[in-house]
Amino acid sequence: MTSFASEIEQAIATVRADVARLHAELVRYGLVVWTGGNVSGRVRVSAEGDRDLFVIKPSGVGYDHLAPANMILCDLDGAVIPGTPGSDRAPSSDTAAHAYVYRNMPEVGGVVHTHSDYAVAWAARGEEIPCVITAMADEFGGPIPVGPFAIIGDDSIGRGIVQTLRGHRSRAVLMQNHGPFTIGVDAADAVKAAVMVEDAARTVHLAREAGPLIPIPQEAIDRLYQRYQNVYGQSADTRR
Repeated sequence: MTSFASEIEQAIATVRADVARLHAELVRYGLVVWTGGNVSGRVRVSAEGDRDLFVIKPSGVGYDHLAPANMILCDLDGAVIPGTPGSDRAPSSDTAAHAYVYRNMPEVGGVVHTHSDYAVAWAARGEEIPCVITAMADEFGGPIPVGPFAIIGDDSIGRGIVQTLRGHRSRAVLMQNHGPFTIGVDAADAVKAAVMVEDAARTVHLAREAGPLIPIPQEAIDRLYQRYQNVYGQSADTRR
């Protein structure tokens, strides 16, 4: 069995539990079908992030059968860590994409991929979701961009995610002809973004079907984003 220092073992156990639990949120919000989609979470090992690990679901396993013990621990090259729980299974087919994001965006602590209906429909058209509702300005700071077409199996999707989101306010990208990927400070934050991108995709689609969309001025988008990111909710002192 591969062993780690006790504090790292505890961090791995925490992320395993979080990632297993958060997959149920994808089902709860109707963001996935059958065994498609995945959540991963970073395990922070070093200050530089170069020796970090991440936890991801096994490939082709039903959501009802996911548990902390069958989540798979990988290094930042996407290689399964031998001798750890779940290491006898193949990891998600999107593992290389997640690994690429973690290697190249050290601030990211969670990655999510879903096949949610409305977001996939925008991706099938290769069309970004315009920022025409305040909830989008709050959460994404502008439109939700489209990433390039890429084939599953290597890190091509990961390269497209990083290329599109690096330096962008949005925590979601619609990979063309594929679907949404979201990032966050941790796995729960990335799941929240996945829920919100589908809500935005559905709402804006319905609005456009009813008539012309009314754009929000950029100055108002900036103000809404800054308020939501820095003022909304409870302060750190009152969250304890």
